Amino acid sequence: MTSNSARVARHPPWRTSPSGRTVGGMAITGIIGSGHVGSTIARLALGAGDEVVLANSRGPETLQGLVEDLGPGASAATAAEAAARADLVVVSVPLTAFGSLPAAELAGKPVLDTCNYYPDRDGRIPELDSEETTTSELLARALPGAHVIKAFNNINFHHMWTLARPTGSTERSVLPVAGDDPTPEAARAKQLVIAFLDRVGWGAYDVGPLAEGWRFQRDTPAYVRPYDPDELAYWPPRSDGRQVTAEQMAELIAGAKRYRDM
Repeated sequence: MTSNSARVARHPPWRTSPSGRTVGGMAITGIIGSGHVGSTIARLALGAGDEVVLANSRGPETLQGLVEDLGPGASAATAAEAAARADLVVVSVPLTAFGSLPAAELAGKPVLDTCNYYPDRDGRIPELDSEETTTSELLARALPGAHVIKAFNNINFHHMWTLARPTGSTERSVLPVAGDDPTPEAARAKQLVIAFLDRVGWGAYDVGPLAEGWRFQRDTPAYVRPYDPDELAYWPPRSDGRQVTAEQMAELIAGAKRYRDM
């Protein structure tokens, strides 16, 4: 599979035929932010049998090419429309865009947060620089009533695609997940995100509440390199990556250090 596979292939690596669905029924997955990460998750969700509604900051008319490339089951809408229609919403945007997200429409929804803090892109955010909070906690603050769960932020879009494997595969990898679950509704939202990961080819390693999401943020041991040790040597990625098991992820998470201690 080439480095462009996540952008051109329509079906997950384990699909042998484009016909049929991998799960019964059809969930609706909303995706706000349609760059490499958002569009790759869209492809995985479509392959799992979901309907996908894409949105970005420029309007649905700018997404028609991507919708056509994704094929049946994909559509474009405004962010508010995507949030209102979806059963689960993926947010993959710069941190500076948190304030423009449709908070009212996202209330009560599971929100899968893929975002990372990159000061060169996002500017300096004192609360994150001091490590008094995390990116997902900032997102949860911007979306009162939504159930924010952190996932898909520690892997690049290419390996997100090439390493996906069906349930039961001995080659399946895991992704860390963090989310608050103090109420039955919040716990259910977290389980829905974990189930979504399972549908699209990934196991989940539950790290705990959102406050623990720092353990797999940028530059920690669990970030990117476990899936491809040579990741930072070239771009775009050239390899299909390597498996990361739950046992390996547990060690990586346990070995995380705060930026101030690195």
